Amino acid sequence: MCKTIKQKVKFKASPMTIYQCIADSKKVTSLTGEAATISKHIGGTFSTMSGKVSGIIVDLAPSKRIVQAWRRSDFPEGIFSMASFTFKETSEGGTEVVLTHRGVPKELIPDIEEGWRQNYWDKIRNAIKTLV
Repeated sequence: MCKTIKQKVKFKASPMTIYQCIADSKKVTSLTGEAATISKHIGGTFSTMSGKVSGIIVDLAPSKRIVQAWRRSDFPEGIFSMASFTFKETSEGGTEVVLTHRGVPKELIPDIEEGWRQNYWDKIRNAIKTLV
């Protein structure tokens, strides 16, 4: 059985800055400390966390939206989930990111929820501090 993860996080940086922290190979590699290769084109592929996560870019709208057919290496063969990120500028000039991650195998929900927090949100927040 599969479930949905929904996380909302706010950052003190522009939507384009946060978008690049998720969509740019070099930035993701730098943030996570793990190899990442991410296509900049719809239909292209991506691989992050040194190959532990991979998939296909379903939709891209710079500074607005990313949609990925997403799978972790321990997913059952041929199974993909859908990870959708939306980026919205806040009234304070920052960004609210909403992650909706559908089709995640139920038994992996806690681990994947924590993975988003530790490997992306916390690391993006720390990186932004060094930019200011």
